[in-house]
Amino acid sequence: MDLHSLSKTPGARHRAKRLGRGMSSGKGKTSGKGHKGQMARKGHKRKLAFEGGQMPLIRRLPKRGFKNPVRRDLLGVNVGALECFADGDVVDSSALKQAGLANGTHDGIKILGRGDLGRTLTVKATAFSVTAKTKIEAAGGTCETE
Repeated sequence: MDLHSLSKTPGARHRAKRLGRGMSSGKGKTSGKGHKGQMARKGHKRKLAFEGGQMPLIRRLPKRGFKNPVRRDLLGVNVGALECFADGDVVDSSALKQAGLANGTHDGIKILGRGDLGRTLTVKATAFSVTAKTKIEAAGGTCETE
């Protein structure tokens, strides 16, 4: 198949309605808009959720819950995953990205306590869980918040 051999599927494209081209065309005079009213006026566009004056569905449904506008989306990285770093390394967000432990979009990194750590590391992150902090410090490392 080449670009020059492509063709439209028959019936997929319709010719545009030619409006206002005389009474015999079937779409003359009012051009299919009827007489007067909101939809007959120029420049009128139907609003997205407009239901003819009826209460729109989005307003009829009950609202539940709360969305915090200042919520931070923290990526969790477990202490056990930090075993891939060498003794004495400084582990920050860029080092975690290079190691493939912090991919995707997030507002910060939180170190969590699952797993064991046998290396002395300086870990810089947005937040630490209590168990993660005790495990890092028990291994001789330090925790610094960014």
